[in-house]
Amino acid sequence: MVAARSVCCNFSLAFYCTTCNSTVVIQFRLTFQPGTPIFEQVVYAAKKAILGGQLKAGEPFPSVRALSRELKINPNTAHKVVTHLINEGLLETHPGIGTVVSERRPPTDRERARLLDGQLEQVVVESRRLNLSLEEVLQALREHWTRLDKGGQA
Repeated sequence: MVAARSVCCNFSLAFYCTTCNSTVVIQFRLTFQPGTPIFEQVVYAAKKAILGGQLKAGEPFPSVRALSRELKINPNTAHKVVTHLINEGLLETHPGIGTVVSERRPPTDRERARLLDGQLEQVVVESRRLNLSLEEVLQALREHWTRLDKGGQA
């Protein structure tokens, strides 16, 4: 999300104030991983933030220029990301306002679960490489889940 708010200005929409300092903030975390196209990684991070509720309906989404600058990616890639999210119905554009997170029904369990597809595939591939059974993998998952629950981070 582009949050170009400042101390002296308090608007709900993102803007650039000419009388004070403004800061661009991307409200989803992303650490680029080698071997996966940057486009896919940015789309995934944005979807995760939207479907996970980190970005709420009606909130501004970074402009192509801001996304490109803050993530240090090619502007064409940033444009492709925004266009892809618009085509999927996650974002919408409003003349004079910019791109915002679209109003939509709450994500289904399946939509939220699809965000894990890549990581789950990696776990399955690595488990098979190590000759672990499904039961062993499920037990390891339960142990991690329980440990995080006890730590208050689940």
